Amino acid sequence: MARRVLLADDHPLFREALGTILRRIWPGIVVDEVDCLRAAVAALDDGAATYELVLLDLKLPDCDGFAGLLALGNAHPETAVAIVSAREDSATISDAIACGAAGFIPKSATSAKLREALKAILAGDVWTPDDIGPPPTDAIRVIASLSPAQLRILLGLRRGLLNKQIAHEIGVTEATVKAHMTALFRKLGVSNRTQALIYAQALNFEAPTST
Repeated sequence: MARRVLLADDHPLFREALGTILRRIWPGIVVDEVDCLRAAVAALDDGAATYELVLLDLKLPDCDGFAGLLALGNAHPETAVAIVSAREDSATISDAIACGAAGFIPKSATSAKLREALKAILAGDVWTPDDIGPPPTDAIRVIASLSPAQLRILLGLRRGLLNKQIAHEIGVTEATVKAHMTALFRKLGVSNRTQALIYAQALNFEAPTST
């Protein structure tokens, strides 16, 4: 069966260029393209194709920073997700790996580096540029450890949703949301929504913790 990779990037020319490089490295590889996180999730949910790897741009309009990476990983933990980004600072790379990325490939990488990265990632290794820097922030480490339900509730809080709206969106009762929220606050070390929202700022791709 041919290898299959999903490219999630909102720049058509970049997707075309990256797809060309992938096909040059592995003749016969199947490369599918989407331009938003929602489409990437739909492609994985559909199950019609089995992807070995998703190459994700964190700057997708609906990716919502590291939240998109975490949500994708929670929904499809069996699929490796590597970041391909124009951002190359070491703190962003560290935070992305802490959020479950299988690798971090700068968009400035040469074809040789891209080949090296993809071979390592598809072999089950985590690949990053040589200059990966400080460890991830404490906030990112804690958020990355949240359960899928706790993460969805935190993301709902970020969007300003009420408990009943979060309950409707994820298909549980308000009582269940409150129970998850209590556990979420305990894990974050906060006591209310406002403090949780401040904590969640670490997910912002442009946040000071990731620059």
